[in-house]
Amino acid sequence: MKSNFLKQTFLYPLSQVWESAYRVRRMFYEYGIVKKDYYKVPIISIGNVTFGGTGKTPMIIWLTKKLESYGVSLFVLTRGYKGKMEHSSGVIRGGQRFLTNPLEYGDEPLLIAKNMTKGAVVIGKRRSQNLKRYFPHYQPDAVLLDDGFQHLKLYRSFNIVLFDALLPLESYKVAPMGYLREGLTALKDADAILISRADQASEEKLESLLSLLSNYHQKDLPIGKFGYAPTGLFNCFDKKVKEMSELEGRNVVAVTAIASPESFYHLLESHGATIVKKMVYPDHHFFSHQDINDILLESVKENALIVSSEKDMVKIKKVTKDARILSVQIEVKFLSGETELLSRIKSILNLDYA
Repeated sequence: MKSNFLKQTFLYPLSQVWESAYRVRRMFYEYGIVKKDYYKVPIISIGNVTFGGTGKTPMIIWLTKKLESYGVSLFVLTRGYKGKMEHSSGVIRGGQRFLTNPLEYGDEPLLIAKNMTKGAVVIGKRRSQNLKRYFPHYQPDAVLLDDGFQHLKLYRSFNIVLFDALLPLESYKVAPMGYLREGLTALKDADAILISRADQASEEKLESLLSLLSNYHQKDLPIGKFGYAPTGLFNCFDKKVKEMSELEGRNVVAVTAIASPESFYHLLESHGATIVKKMVYPDHHFFSHQDINDILLESVKENALIVSSEKDMVKIKKVTKDARILSVQIEVKFLSGETELLSRIKSILNLDYA
């Protein structure tokens, strides 16, 4: 009772102020009081309205692969969170794997770039300025805007908004009452809604979430559900060294520096691994030599494989190329809604022939 009283007395008013500020901000851009930057190139935003991980990076990678298979050259505009270039700018050419530093560029831009075959990933929080600066050098056919739903300065052609199926429904309140960056009324600007980790949620939970969201979004937009499928265990040189089936009955030291590690643990255990140690670091953590020594010692002590996420391997391999450290690479697998989503995107990009 006391906790509820404190929330209603102190947190609820703050939540209302926060939500109002974001709503007014959207209104200012919508009515032209604050000007947007317009570009002729189609811009597709992949974002969310919640704090924490919702699967934006795997979805960007999936979308880059799809669009490149249609012959589309891409720019990915990303902030490069916690990299030194977040506050300036930089470019990674698509397909670049080993010549860049996560301390400079951030981990997610490197992961995206290595999964592209051409185009470029442009890093820096001033994304509109960076597009203007670098566009003439690459002239992409389309632009993907990472974590762009609140980046209203830049006009976009299509807004994809992601939700995590495992986030409790009671968390869908604006901060500090819950996990929403802004109110769900912002979903009026969404052009597609995708639910990540849908394969790990009950039908009842998915129906409740979709019912909640339906009160706010347009009625005819595509709604997709997806999960993640592992493709194997890879070393630091992106060489596949084990099948997932080889985790059966093996002790594993699970190394994570990601927003939602529980999903990673579930993935390992679902393939028969016994997690004997969870070495958890903050999201976007840059591993040190001491961290690696600690991880290797745990591995020896527990007679266990060391397995990290693919995003963490981007940073680990900057410190060590030790063959005992492996990573799980994953790919997005749609449960529903893939055809409808791609149809809308092809229409935006004039790719109806693809």
